[in-house]
Amino acid sequence: MHKPEIAITRERLLAAREMVLNMGPQHPSTHGVLRVILKLDGETVIDLDCDIGYLHRGVEKICENRTYVHIEPYFDRLDYVAAVSNDLCYVETVEKIAGIEVPEKARYIRVILTELQRIASHLLWLGTHAMDIGAVTIFLYAFREREEILKIFENYFGARLTANAFRIGGLQYDIYDGFEEQVRAFCRILPERLKEYETILNENRIWLQRTVGIGILTAEEAKDLGVTGPVLRASGVKWDIRKAFPYEVYDQVEFEIPVGENGDTYDRYLVRMEEMRQSRLIILQCLDKLKKLHPGPIMGKVPKIIRPPVGEVYHSIESPKGELGIYLVSNGTSFPERLRIRPPSLINLQALKKMAIGHLVADVVALIGSIDIVLGEVDR
Repeated sequence: MHKPEIAITRERLLAAREMVLNMGPQHPSTHGVLRVILKLDGETVIDLDCDIGYLHRGVEKICENRTYVHIEPYFDRLDYVAAVSNDLCYVETVEKIAGIEVPEKARYIRVILTELQRIASHLLWLGTHAMDIGAVTIFLYAFREREEILKIFENYFGARLTANAFRIGGLQYDIYDGFEEQVRAFCRILPERLKEYETILNENRIWLQRTVGIGILTAEEAKDLGVTGPVLRASGVKWDIRKAFPYEVYDQVEFEIPVGENGDTYDRYLVRMEEMRQSRLIILQCLDKLKKLHPGPIMGKVPKIIRPPVGEVYHSIESPKGELGIYLVSNGTSFPERLRIRPPSLINLQALKKMAIGHLVADVVALIGSIDIVLGEVDR
């Protein structure tokens, strides 16, 4: 007797050792509209594929139809939790191809704000990553400190999230009265607050079980995949664009590049914690040097209509998530011929498959958090 097709299908499904499971794009711990297609043997991941493109942003094509001045706000909305870093990369790229000089005072202010943004981005990462794994208290603590940075941004930029005040050639605004005191006050409380986080997490047995030895990425694997930022440094590779190719005033301040030993989720946590301490030291050095330059110019000589010479340029910075790069082609008009963005979130996401195979489904949540992605930057 011929069996109905539905029965055959059911039998095949029940007999199969492997199962395909969709995680996302609506899953709360995928940190955006990321769809992860998991192939499982029981609860163990044996294969993984990331399906992206749900945002359909088209920012690069939009930029080709905007003047150089009008492009900048679009960069606030790529990695929207590190808008200041995105803006810095864009204005520096245009300054590089157009040969525009930026006053020294403006460069110090840019670094202060960019390092505050790095700390704010890492705090948001820490809070959400810890909450994904079950540590809700850290989320509240991290946002408490992040709020102090957002107050500074609100006072300076007039916005908390999509902050926009860098301009091609310098800055739109000088520092406000009380800026230095407010930044120093934050720098005073940060070390003690970081210790609080570490007291809760560093020896917490649940945190250690969920992070130590999970998602190991060796130095060679990280380099082969093109991974950058804290994920690369956690694998033991001492690479930071602020040191390798200094921009702004990073060659005039002293700081260390923290690196890990094992390349696991726990090391990626430790590296970002130390990076916040190093950012604090950079900010304090810049504040000290800023005193000697204030008052002073914050804007260089910029033509009313920016028309870079015909040519091409690639420029990158060390964003909180890794190497953020822009490839720009100029045809001599006020519109770029081509603008291409190298987003660290997209490149680093390639490492998820390598990290996840052999681990449990629950570990995938911790691994996505440890990479620290923003889908606005992936689906640019």
